[in-house]
Amino acid sequence: MRIIGIDPGTGILGFGVVEVAGNKTKLVTAGVITTPAHTPLDERLEEIFDGLTEIIAETKPDAMAVEKLFFARNVTTAMSVASARGVAILTGRKARLPIAEYTPMQIKQSLTGYGKADKKQVQEMVRLQLNLKEIPKPDDAADALAAAITHQMMIR
Repeated sequence: MRIIGIDPGTGILGFGVVEVAGNKTKLVTAGVITTPAHTPLDERLEEIFDGLTEIIAETKPDAMAVEKLFFARNVTTAMSVASARGVAILTGRKARLPIAEYTPMQIKQSLTGYGKADKKQVQEMVRLQLNLKEIPKPDDAADALAAAITHQMMIR
């Protein structure tokens, strides 16, 4: 089974695809879709849609896991991130993928056993789960992989 994880953002959207076979999980690919600052939101969302559509077509995942927007201090940022989440979910839906959503606390709890773990602890667990030499970079890609691994753990 292949799972694509999404760490939503308008400027930087992280994605990570893992392959699960038995009790082994391996990295297929991970990265980010970036959109230029000061570009109109509708154009940024279209770039995210096009980029994710291409990644899904290339990697052929069986499911999508999306990090939920927990809270944001800046309302404008929260609204644009929520728009990017919506586009990611729609892209997955158009590809007929089942979609699961997880809060940051659920992801931290799944990977580290502690819902208030820091970012470095989560990233280290991603590295260990995928048997990688280094923590995946950038952080947004590691966060997306964490969402995918969380989904793999939840469906077991």
